[in-house]
Amino acid sequence: MEVISFLIPISLFLGAVGLIAFVYTVRSNQYDDPEGDARRILNDEWDDKPKP
Repeated sequence: MEVISFLIPISLFLGAVGLIAFVYTVRSNQYDDPEGDARRILNDEWDDKPKP
């Protein structure tokens, strides 16, 4: 039963760290263009096999 007194604060701390990291990524606009990557892969402009 003593281990719960250690596990609860540790889990709350790790959850808070994860929440802070998520809020940071949202505020730094890292999720602005989810459709851009899906369309960019179909674009022929940046081919991984360049023409000689």
